[in-house]
Amino acid sequence: MKAQNGGSCNSPLRDFNRLALELFALQFQHNAAYRKICAARLPRRSEAKAGGLTPGVVEHWTQIPVVPTAAFKELELTCLASEERTAIFHSSGTTEQKPSRHFHSAESLKLYEASLIPWFMKNVLADLRLTTPTLVACSRFIGVDDLRLVCLTPPPAQAPHSSLVHMFETIRQKLGGAETAFVGKLAADGSWTLDFNAVVDALSAGGDEASPPPQMPDARPLLLLGTAFSFVHLLDYLAERNLRFDLPAGSRVMETGGYKNRSRSLPKAELHQLITERLGIPSSRIICEYGMSELSSQAYDRVTGDGWRVTDKDSAPRHSSLDTRHFLFPPWARVQIISPETDREVADGETGLIRVFDLANVFSVMAIQTEDLGVRHGDGFELISRATLAESRGCSLMTV
Repeated sequence: MKAQNGGSCNSPLRDFNRLALELFALQFQHNAAYRKICAARLPRRSEAKAGGLTPGVVEHWTQIPVVPTAAFKELELTCLASEERTAIFHSSGTTEQKPSRHFHSAESLKLYEASLIPWFMKNVLADLRLTTPTLVACSRFIGVDDLRLVCLTPPPAQAPHSSLVHMFETIRQKLGGAETAFVGKLAADGSWTLDFNAVVDALSAGGDEASPPPQMPDARPLLLLGTAFSFVHLLDYLAERNLRFDLPAGSRVMETGGYKNRSRSLPKAELHQLITERLGIPSSRIICEYGMSELSSQAYDRVTGDGWRVTDKDSAPRHSSLDTRHFLFPPWARVQIISPETDREVADGETGLIRVFDLANVFSVMAIQTEDLGVRHGDGFELISRATLAESRGCSLMTV
């Protein structure tokens, strides 16, 4: 099975429906586990013949059979032969949970990276000044002297099955080898923790307002990437030692993921306010990412209004509503917010399960049913929480 060239990355996808149906037919043919799932599904149309939801029955991308993320724990949902599987991404979670498995080859990783970079650049780094740009695959990248990159994760060698760490390493490479520090490490139980001395050293290079280093601070903007629970660990450490930083202008944070019982949980607005207080990064420079190991594309949130207000002169600014931040996937992916009762898309402003159709997921399954709840806002969504659902296993996956 070969991925087809979609044309210049300067042109938007003109016919998502056509491409989705073509990809569905390919995955139905080459992905044996997915083919069984499709054959077990019953079409909504009463006049349709028995035999499941097959390429001959499905007429629109919204009818393509979806696979729950839990199925990736039990089934080999891949179009790749065993000898082609050079990498495996595992879902994150507690160490006691069985992880999902997303198999990759060298070709599928190239596609993953081609999907990752332009949408990351557009949403996270679009406003940064280019001094020594490099032209790579239709995208312009920050010069090596423009940016410092700090990742609150273990380095790739310590986390070879993490799609997030692979994402961060891909960003590092595409930024032209920007100065980078992976300041996470593995704990004894295999969970992620931080090397706090390394984090403080990286932050201090940009200027520490409490105790400035003797040398001139590095004025280059800093890009700080990490999970929500890693930021909580960092913020708690800084609070215990009363450390605050005023990072250089243009610095920004990208945070992703939930807490997974690895730290105390914070409302998004409170987490972002603490980042602003301790790191000097304004809320407009804090970007949230939504992704998962079972997908190849990511969504980023955008502020659609001024959600910060001061209730009285002595109060700190507080976020008035999370409705102002909505996630959007790139043009080669579509999202639906689905009612678990009717299996149909909810109306604008209503809550349901997040369903993603990702054309970059060529070698596995394009249509993914997540366990996350979201509120529909046009083509985007507001992320709410993980739904409380019993995990499907074994043959029960065939009838979801």
